Amino acid sequence: MSILVDPLWLTAVFLVAIRMGPLFVMAPVLGAADIPVRVRVFLTLAFAAALVAATGTQQFPMPSSAGALFAAAASELVIGVAMVFGVLAAFAAFLFGGRLLDLQVGFGIANVFDPVTRSQGPLLGTALNLLAIAVFFALDGHHMLVRGFAYSLSQFPPGRTLADLQLGAVVAQFGIVFAYGVMVVAPAVITLLLLDVALSVAARTMPQMNIFIVAMPLKIVVGVLTLAWSMRYLAPALDRVFDSIGTYWQSLLN
Repeated sequence: MSILVDPLWLTAVFLVAIRMGPLFVMAPVLGAADIPVRVRVFLTLAFAAALVAATGTQQFPMPSSAGALFAAAASELVIGVAMVFGVLAAFAAFLFGGRLLDLQVGFGIANVFDPVTRSQGPLLGTALNLLAIAVFFALDGHHMLVRGFAYSLSQFPPGRTLADLQLGAVVAQFGIVFAYGVMVVAPAVITLLLLDVALSVAARTMPQMNIFIVAMPLKIVVGVLTLAWSMRYLAPALDRVFDSIGTYWQSLLN
């Protein structure tokens, strides 16, 4: 019994797997440190084979030499990293917003251990990021990621030069981190700013009061309560952050 392997199909799966590899290394949850390497490799190859089977191999040019194959693989790696950067920037908005709120509340002096990334992170920032990840997967965001990579194969098939990649979209995506990060925690930050103004007036009018002892617990209570109250209005912000991923991919690949 002989097994025939189509070289074009094998090359297409290899190139698509290189493009999808950063998704299982860098993306939230999918790139968790506890996932074994063998599982990541298997999932990457399985998704790559499924995408090639769905899109066909006609749009995948066969490299003429080993050097051309290496250059195509390097290009696919750059494209994959650029696409996953959009996902990381979207979720980094929650970390930035939480960090900003931590500094206002007073939690900036302490960090918590994130079991997913195995790193230290801000208290409220880590909580908001985990909430965003849970909502993202609850809304079938992982299906959107797979559809996004399938879209990338039709818009930017393997073999195209990196000169066609709109790298200006990568620079624009940096603004998402700051703009949406502030938007997520804007009610709590504005409330704490007004509280700081009130405390500064109280410190000037009542110098005998130890404003530091009074301000610390008061800012913690007001900040956490305001953040909890604003959770009901967080859905539109989450939608805009998640929609920014698709917008970024369209700008990058078109």
